Amino acid sequence: MMTISGDYSIKFGITETLNCLVPSPWMPTEYSSWMCADIEVVEHRHYNKPGRPPKGVQPKLTYRIEAIVVSDPVAIEQAQRRAGRFILATNVVDDPDVTPQSVFNDYKGQQAPERGFGLLKDPLFFTSSVFLKTPQRIAALATIMGLSLMVYTLAQRQLRTALAQVNSTVPDQRHRPTRTPTLRWVFQCFQAIHLVWIQGQRHISNLTPQRRKILQFLGAPCQKYYLIC
Repeated sequence: MMTISGDYSIKFGITETLNCLVPSPWMPTEYSSWMCADIEVVEHRHYNKPGRPPKGVQPKLTYRIEAIVVSDPVAIEQAQRRAGRFILATNVVDDPDVTPQSVFNDYKGQQAPERGFGLLKDPLFFTSSVFLKTPQRIAALATIMGLSLMVYTLAQRQLRTALAQVNSTVPDQRHRPTRTPTLRWVFQCFQAIHLVWIQGQRHISNLTPQRRKILQFLGAPCQKYYLIC
């Protein structure tokens, strides 16, 4: 329910009042896709001063417009037609598998690898401290970093997919349950784990239940390095 109120002269009838009060200037610009329905004019009598009015003093009449705000399908359709166009160009014109929808999905999906390349620039990788003399070594380092990013992305997807399949969670940095942990956080969780030899037997230290749970979702290829598979 939205109420539009104010003081208006009594000479206006209901029809004139509605024509004056309901148009778009009374609706904020962010509500341009909405309109008023079930409009009702409510008369309100009051006096200028509180308390019992003197004899012969006529009450002051004001009117309040009450209406229910509903969506305007025509305005919404016009807004969708204006915003529903996205221009993309590609030089792949002979592949039947390349459709406008697939091109659009690939374009929108760029943010995932871009976030990954941002991770490579993180000081955690110490890339800025590496000095290489030849272009060949620079290319080799870029290849290694690209392969590392691919492994990182695949492992993160594997973990999130496994968590979603069984509707499970793991704690995040704030110890809140999450189904979309980052692999960087998983790396931090696995700090201070060591391989130790005791009487000729290999053991993994500091393998807590939380870390075992994460390894459970990463599968046997990762579990074997921690001697639990």
